Amino acid sequence: MDQLIIKDLELFAYHGVNQEEKNMGQKFILDATIDLDLSVAGDNDAIGSALHYAKLCHELQDVFTQTKHDLIERAATVLCHYILNHYSQVATVDLTLKKPWAPIHLPIDYPAVRLVRRWHKVYIALGSNLGDKQEHINQALEHINALQHTQLVKSSSLIITSPVGYTDQDDFLNGVCEVKTLLSAPRLMDALLDIEKKLGRIRTTHWGPRTIDLDMLYYDDLVTDDPHIILPHPRMNERRFVLEPLNEIAPYALHPLLKKRTFELLNAQDLA
Repeated sequence: MDQLIIKDLELFAYHGVNQEEKNMGQKFILDATIDLDLSVAGDNDAIGSALHYAKLCHELQDVFTQTKHDLIERAATVLCHYILNHYSQVATVDLTLKKPWAPIHLPIDYPAVRLVRRWHKVYIALGSNLGDKQEHINQALEHINALQHTQLVKSSSLIITSPVGYTDQDDFLNGVCEVKTLLSAPRLMDALLDIEKKLGRIRTTHWGPRTIDLDMLYYDDLVTDDPHIILPHPRMNERRFVLEPLNEIAPYALHPLLKKRTFELLNAQDLA
């Protein structure tokens, strides 16, 4: 991946925990390494095909001075999110924010924070078998798309499926959506659980009836063993009601453990 590098950009702003810092202001120094494809600009030599770094530097200055923050962690996060949200060609931002005038009163060049941020591709399974199933799923998609730093990319058509495990309940309506997000996997999981609560999900019977069920299937190629969020989703490779809609929108998505693509998992035997 090509890189655009901004080095030692000096910014003056009023960030800091101490009130004196907010009153008097101080110098900050920004370094940023931005991953993106520069081949088109290199081939055609046209400014319109390049990321205009001078314009970006002025934009970062405006964003940086717009709001006072206590922590440089917050200030750096706002800058990363600005670049990713306003420049679609950017894949990753590696940003260091230095605070050379920090009131430490010891010999030091500077304290700094370094953040690496990028868009994450996530697939989420949706299911409902209570009330207006279609409306519950539509509302869930709207809530997901409204999450901070999260965008709905596409969603599958919905299929009617028989319940699995606990079978004494109504049929389900199932689908899968793809989103891109700047949220970490745990923060996105918390947000999905909150959406379930907003839409009336009550957890009583395991695999029982529900207004909405939101399951994270893949988060990039992340593999976790955290009970709060197990990735990839366990048993997804055994569930036709997951694989069929996933295959519609992502037939070549690769299961990070099984090393099989969606269409290969769907062709397996003994799917529930």
